[in-house]
Amino acid sequence: AMKINQDTVLRGKKVTLVPYTAAHVPRYHEWMQSEELQRLTASEPLSLEQEYEMQHSWRDDADKCTFIVLDSGRWPGQAEENSMVGDVNLFLTNSEDPTLGEIEIMIAEPSCRGRGFGKEATLLMMAYG
Repeated sequence: AMKINQDTVLRGKKVTLVPYTAAHVPRYHEWMQSEELQRLTASEPLSLEQEYEMQHSWRDDADKCTFIVLDSGRWPGQAEENSMVGDVNLFLTNSEDPTLGEIEIMIAEPSCRGRGFGKEATLLMMAYG
């Protein structure tokens, strides 16, 4: 059950989307310690170990596709973990109609909000999905 997006890189002017891997988990976990983000995403705080398990289960989920949003201005000059600004999920909500889906986006880095990153990430996902 290998994910279709495993090797996909979606490059835009402002953001680049890369598949969510174990290398991204520590930074993602740091973000999700924020009470504001927990509230906005209706998430429970998880331990780092649980976050790794979650990443693993998402990777094998055929109905869900998760990308990490990188700042195109910082990456590839910096490591992916240092260029992460958020994540975007594509859920296939209807097994009978694969064209129906739902996109969820989170720009976790406050300094990167309101700069059109989320909009571009959504457009890249729609074009990909």
